[in-house]
Parts: sequence; C-alpha cells; structure tokens
Amino acid sequence: MGSIAGSKKLKRQMAPTFWGINRKEKRFVITVRPGSHPKSNSIPSAVLLRDTLKKVKTLREAKSSIYGGKIKVDGVIRKSLHHSIGLMDVIELEGITDVYRLVPNNGHLLESIKINTSEKSKKLVQVKSKTTTKGGKMQLGFHDGRTIITDINANISDTCLLQIPEQKILDVIKFEKNSQVIVTRGINAGRIGTINEIKQGTFTLPKRINLLIDDKMIEIPADITMVVGKEKPIIQIRWSNVSTNSKFNEKNFA
Repeated sequence: MGSIAGSKKLKRQMAPTFWGINRKEKRFVITVRPGSHPKSNSIPSAVLLRDTLKKVKTLREAKSSIYGGKIKVDGVIRKSLHHSIGLMDVIELEGITDVYRLVPNNGHLLESIKINTSEKSKKLVQVKSKTTTKGGKMQLGFHDGRTIITDINANISDTCLLQIPEQKILDVIKFEKNSQVIVTRGINAGRIGTINEIKQGTFTLPKRINLLIDDKMIEIPADITMVVGKEKPIIQIRWSNVSTNSKFNEKNFA
C-alpha cells in the first residue's frame, strides 16, 4: 500500500536553490511535508541542520539530533525530519548558544542569520486571514499557519509581533504609508524599503505598492512584502555583530 502522506524524498535537481544542497551527490534528498509553511517556501528540518546550518555532516547525525529532541522551532521541540521551516522562524539547537532566524536576503528566498538570544522569544507573523468568532472576538490566521483568537484589532497584511511559544501578541504593525517593509520573494528579496503609496487591486491586477528603496521607487505586488516596522525593523532581520564564538559541543548535539 502506498503512503497517504506523499513522497518523503525529492530529486536533488528539483530542490530549491535556497536549501544550499550539493546537487551532484546522491540522487535524492529529504523533502518538506507541507504544514506551517508552503512546500515551495520552506526547508525541511534535516536539510536545514545538515546543509544550511552545517551543524551535522550526515543524515544519520541529523536523525539522531532531531529524534532526540535537540532542535526547537519557535520554542517548540520538533521531531520530524520533514518539518517545514520558513519565513521568520526561530531555530534553537541544544548544545549551541547561537540562535537563528530565517529571513529573505540578497535575492534568496530564505537565509539563516544569527540573532541575539534576547530576541529568540520574538517573531513577526503576517496576517493572512481574519474572521469573527462567536462572542465578537477576532480569529487571525498568520503566514506560518498558526491562528489566534484575540481582542486585538489587526487587518489582513498587517504584521503582529508575537511572543513565542506562548503566542501572545505584543504589538501590531500596520500595513500603511511610511511603514517599513521587507520584500519576501523575487529578485528584490531581502531588500527593505518604505511604502510611498498603496494601490488597491482590480479585477485583473493584484494590490500593489510603490516602494522607496535606496532612493529608488519601484512598484511591486503587495503580497510579496511584509511590514516589519515604522521607522526601522522592530526586530533583527539582518546580520549584526552577534558573537560567532558559539559554544558548540558536537558530542552533545549530534
């Protein structure tokens, strides 16, 4: 009987470039099981550990670490090799002091950056859906698949600053003129600019924004951007002078 959950592997030649894998090794690589993030916009935990972060050398070591509960995503232990890790997710590894966040950077859909440990409990999530529940409260659906019922007022395309893993909304950043946004896909992925104008969509055209980036105005679809702050990003989404002297104990981790 075939698996009802789909294939667990993918040809290396078909894997997204942002995974960082060597395409001339074995024929197949572990694939993503769609869940919190879309399959095309995420990295499986085993690949992240071995090929992106390069904290283990083999799939066998990655399995030992993941099944041993040594990797946390957004403060929650994940024991699946295929767990989808994507935009703004925070990754912690047992035995390593470094904390990572996945962000778009230099035209790449996802890239891991080291962040200050003080920010490991903070995450930006974009509002993708909004419905009213019984009792008049709002149920917000976010880009990473999570939903929260709250009294806080937020609209689609706004961004919420979450405290993880408690899922407490700390702040709401409105998608409006003069807000700072990061481009999440396309050739400008990772670039940060200021919204100059928001153009509502039509029957044939999606919602668009005029974005000022480095004194240059460009027009792009609103759905490939994410608001990250007012005058500057509210949390770290760029490399900084975080210490690279991580206390890594390979024996304890792998």
